[in-house]
Amino acid sequence: MSPQVSQSLPDFPWDSLAGAKATAAAHPRGIVDLSIGTPVDPTPALGIEALIGAANAPGYPTTWGTPELRQAIRDYLANRWGSVPIADEGVLPVIGTKELVAWLPTLLGLGEGDLVVIPTMAYPTYEVGARLSGAGVLATDDPAEAAAAGPQLIWINSPANPHGSILSADELRDWVAAARSCGAVLASDECYGEFGWEADPMSVLHPAICGGRVDGLLAAHSLSKRSNLAGYRAGFVAGDPQIVSELREVRKHAGGMVPTPVQAAMAALLGDQTHVEEQRGRYARRRALLRPALEAAGYRIEHSEGSLYLWATRDEDCRITVDRLAALGVLVAPGDFYGEAARQFVRVALTGTDQAIAEAVQRLTR
Repeated sequence: MSPQVSQSLPDFPWDSLAGAKATAAAHPRGIVDLSIGTPVDPTPALGIEALIGAANAPGYPTTWGTPELRQAIRDYLANRWGSVPIADEGVLPVIGTKELVAWLPTLLGLGEGDLVVIPTMAYPTYEVGARLSGAGVLATDDPAEAAAAGPQLIWINSPANPHGSILSADELRDWVAAARSCGAVLASDECYGEFGWEADPMSVLHPAICGGRVDGLLAAHSLSKRSNLAGYRAGFVAGDPQIVSELREVRKHAGGMVPTPVQAAMAALLGDQTHVEEQRGRYARRRALLRPALEAAGYRIEHSEGSLYLWATRDEDCRITVDRLAALGVLVAPGDFYGEAARQFVRVALTGTDQAIAEAVQRLTR
């Protein structure tokens, strides 16, 4: 990485939590880390068995993925998300969706003079990806403003990280129309789609949203959250077969290959919803405990209709809130990680064990 590129990137946000983490770790009962959305529950046996069964994989995997995985992706999109039929050329496994987010602008050939639109409160890697390519960034939640700016790529995220808002069907249609009106690629981050609590998420690939055609559209999905597979780095992108094919060709040159055993695990887990419902139940129970505890302690919860986080505020600077909770031994993520508009909020993850969540509830309500 050239000095110019590294200097254009923001500081890695989690480094700024070192002081608060040390404070929380010094609590007599230890730290309860609810700052990162990393799964803590077991990887489903179905996935482990498939991984082991494919472990003898001496040859290189293909960038496009096995036919079995591609079919599993297409079936999952159709059966779970009611998508329009997706061509085989319109699906592509990726080495975790963070990698896709970070490199999509570069893979699309964006550079200086191009523009990427991201939400005003957003996963930081959307901006990082734009800056890695040399493109500019516009943060807006207004489809009309986005289209008027003439971007080449627009990111949307529903259910959203960090705040858990879920875009309605009308809002999704507005984004599709806006992107098509200006010729931009619309990339919909749907990685938290299995976790809608107060509304039902929809995919941008649903015919009621995309008008029965996928031109200009990409949907990103991950098995990290739905299947506790974050350590496997397992995700995929699907949509417009022309765009996906272009991504595949670039990734072939760059060695963007998901390991064969991981592909086998993905195919097995995408075909099973039982383990997803079990995991959804775990998070629902933790959410039902943690939300009222935060509210009883004086926090207001906004949005949080979906995803694996509670978006909490005391109407104060987020770093004050982080320190306040760290004194209780509870570590959370400050809103300023996610944009200026989020400065008075903290993100509290549901990805703690049952014991950790119970401990956090006890400390909040003591």
